[in-house]
Amino acid sequence: MPELPEVETVRRGLEPSFTHAKIINVKQNRPDLRFPFPENFQSRLTGREIIGLGRRAKYLLIHLDSDETIISHLGMSGSWRIENTTLGSYYHEKNKLAVHDHLEMVIETPDGQSLHAIYNDPRRFGFILLTKTAELEHHKLLAHLGPEPTGNGLSGAYLNEKLRNRKAPLKAALLDQTIIAGLGNIYVCEALWRSHLSPKRKSSTLGAKSATARKKSELLAQNIRDVIAEAIEAGGSSLRDYVHTDGSLGYFQHRFSVYGREGEPCPECGKAIKRIVQSGRSSFYCTHCQR
Repeated sequence: MPELPEVETVRRGLEPSFTHAKIINVKQNRPDLRFPFPENFQSRLTGREIIGLGRRAKYLLIHLDSDETIISHLGMSGSWRIENTTLGSYYHEKNKLAVHDHLEMVIETPDGQSLHAIYNDPRRFGFILLTKTAELEHHKLLAHLGPEPTGNGLSGAYLNEKLRNRKAPLKAALLDQTIIAGLGNIYVCEALWRSHLSPKRKSSTLGAKSATARKKSELLAQNIRDVIAEAIEAGGSSLRDYVHTDGSLGYFQHRFSVYGREGEPCPECGKAIKRIVQSGRSSFYCTHCQR
């Protein structure tokens, strides 16, 4: 599933084409994805101007001049791509079957270009919703999210407080979206390795009031911020279905220290990386370096 860096990369890829573009036409090729498309979706979008793009956790937010916002979640295999119809050619060759193009929007940019913005989703675990912009922060999908791992809201002091008295394994706590928004399996594994912390460690050990716990919490917060920033810089991680809006791939997977590297040597100590399953998800870590 695309994680925060991948969604942020999609947002940045769409932004130059979408900002202040007018939606000329909307075509739905099926009535639903994971959820049904919003009622009167085509008519509510047609003729509207896109005034900006945002992101909250793993949700792409497309703000319209009608004071409504499109909430797009990529699910397991969703992707957006831009095709240039003015020039009659693609920016990059298609790499998704057209049968899975479930939503197509013709948009006109301020400089007169006519573009196709296409949402493709083979597995249809993604979804596209529409809500009042003023009610966005209270939307049921967004209201209970924790701070972004890219902002100042995530700090050692914050983690130290949030993890206090929590009995869950540290890996599970970090995947709790009410604690940190948008943090997913790949980047938790990488941040824990950088912090020398085992995914099996009790969360409460970082929530203690001791100087050691506060120091570990601060190191973990910094490493979460760093690994997310580096992944965004690299354009995310391309695993299976994920591609950019122009069809190109992300490259952070080439920097993985532990994720997906079961049995390979730890970059720091050379011991074999181990894989365990926690709450149905694979955790990769070094049993020697991470305690």
